[in-house]
Amino acid sequence: MDIELNETEARVLGCLIEKDMGTPEYYPLSLNGLQNACNQKSNRNPVVSYDEQTVVLALDGLKEKRLAWQSDVGRVPKYAHQVEKKFNLVARESAIICLLLLRGPQTVGELRGRSGRLYAFRELSEVVETLQSLKEMGLVKKMPRQPGRKEFRYAHLLSGEPEMPEGGGAAVTENATIQVRADNERVAALEKEVELLRGALEELKQSFIDFKGQFE
Repeated sequence: MDIELNETEARVLGCLIEKDMGTPEYYPLSLNGLQNACNQKSNRNPVVSYDEQTVVLALDGLKEKRLAWQSDVGRVPKYAHQVEKKFNLVARESAIICLLLLRGPQTVGELRGRSGRLYAFRELSEVVETLQSLKEMGLVKKMPRQPGRKEFRYAHLLSGEPEMPEGGGAAVTENATIQVRADNERVAALEKEVELLRGALEELKQSFIDFKGQFE
């Protein structure tokens, strides 16, 4: 993959694809419209609060990568993506990429359930076929199964390798174990300190009683 998006570029690109497929009557987007789309609280993970300059810088990066373009025909500049042209994608492939850009790694079932406004997958097998096609293009990767989960998740590769590498589930478990051990050691140290303080308090009490006895 000769393209690697940063976090803001991925969010901006995902929003452009989403509005193109979901609300084409309001597309291309103005800078204000795109900023609002990025900061939308629903259908986003994580929720962000980008200012105008952040969105402009992301647009500049996408334009350099030939993933977005600007139209100056109207009163205000409008912005659009060109993902399909860049990667030769069909609608269902663009829908999957959009969801992965906006919400991070997801299972087949999650992708189908969240794709309705973008593309109506008839059944899960169609989602699987689409993911396989994107995987062959080098745009999507199947993630290691997480501990306690039955289904695999898929992530896009437009921002490089996903955060959890192969064997990442084991790493997460190991990190959690280390954290628990550290917490246990801290609690044990506190309990020991409390016992020492109790002993010192008892000694003070006895000393006070002995001192008081001298005057009785």
